[in-house]
Amino acid sequence: MSHDSTAAPEAGVRKLSGRRRKEIVAVLLFSGGPIFESSIPLSVFGIDRQDAGVPRYRLLVCGGEDGPLRTTGGLELSAPHGLEAISRAGTVVVPAWRSITSPPPDEALDALRRAHEEGARIVGLCTGAFVLAAAGLLDARPATTHWMYAPTLAKRYPSVHVDPRELFVDDGDVLTSAGTAAGIDLCLHIVRTDHGNEAAGALARRLVVPPRRSGGQERYLDRSLPEEIGADPLAEVVAWALEHLHEQFDVETLAARAYMSRRTFDRRFRSLTGSAPLQWLITQRVLQAQRLLETSDYSVDEVAGRCGFRSPVALRGHFRRQLGSSPAAYRAAYRARRPQAERPQDVDGGPGGPGGGMPGHTGHPGQAPAALHPEHPVPLQSRRTAAASAVGSSPALSASAASDNGREAYISARASLPGQRSAT
Repeated sequence: MSHDSTAAPEAGVRKLSGRRRKEIVAVLLFSGGPIFESSIPLSVFGIDRQDAGVPRYRLLVCGGEDGPLRTTGGLELSAPHGLEAISRAGTVVVPAWRSITSPPPDEALDALRRAHEEGARIVGLCTGAFVLAAAGLLDARPATTHWMYAPTLAKRYPSVHVDPRELFVDDGDVLTSAGTAAGIDLCLHIVRTDHGNEAAGALARRLVVPPRRSGGQERYLDRSLPEEIGADPLAEVVAWALEHLHEQFDVETLAARAYMSRRTFDRRFRSLTGSAPLQWLITQRVLQAQRLLETSDYSVDEVAGRCGFRSPVALRGHFRRQLGSSPAAYRAAYRARRPQAERPQDVDGGPGGPGGGMPGHTGHPGQAPAALHPEHPVPLQSRRTAAASAVGSSPALSASAASDNGREAYISARASLPGQRSAT
């Protein structure tokens, strides 16, 4: 799944300045960056594959700070260009940032702001979104990042519309992706946008990856955080919601339990979790439906009732939107992937059942339905650990005052851009 708001009128798209070229891609590297994410744009945009029908880009690898740059594994890199080379690029990619707890260099942020002002397309892969946010480029825009860091991004930059469900978000001249493999998805999307489906398909075949993946990050969510979910008052509301998913309640019910108005609750919940409360609640109900489909023989109608959906139709609609499959097809694919002897017996302990607890999972935790994405795990979680994740335990970023001042000055100076709308 991707969020694409590039349908804005061509007249509203910022034109490249005269010195920038559309075919030039600058990749901005920092010391401490992960080698895998850093290599993705280098491979996609830096290798001549014209023999396979892929139009050629010109790649400029730029150091975002003084070198040598040390990557994961202790490798040292020497970038052939500095920040000045960004001034020629029509696209600037920040593959990843070394730490979500430290501010990026002011010089690099200034270079990104100038590039954006001069019409360059700015791309942040995985934690590269934190660099774009620090530069003010994501304010009032939809964006995504790795699901594990989405709550921190939302808390540190509350004006950014963080959507942890998406594999990537295209907001016209600013694009962001989720972690690792989603960076490949976004780079292929850029090639598709620039040169069409045929070129992107040819490149995908060379890379031996799907040309376009369906679905989002929901299936990869891992809520296995410590039992302690913090002292925030909303933690109790989150825990209650997860205990009572089998009941039919809405966000107004949760707001009342938190002794807040709906508006205040929405704002507070989003600041803590990076997600709108209604979307979070629907996601939890769908995750619970997944578990029951995997671990019980309840009919789809019974599963809908045990997960708090008002009707089987509501379950099917939300299930398909989030996972790209019907509940029945999901169950069939899941069971087809597992030997008969390993399949769990009917479980009566789910919410609403006699046991009152969560259904067990006796199979391999990494097993996933072939119809969705066979090499990645199906999300499994407990009520308690889900509550821990929902309130978020990542530390907030501590940016320097100078960096914040530069960011605020840029935000107040830049004009409103097309396609700035929430991804949620």
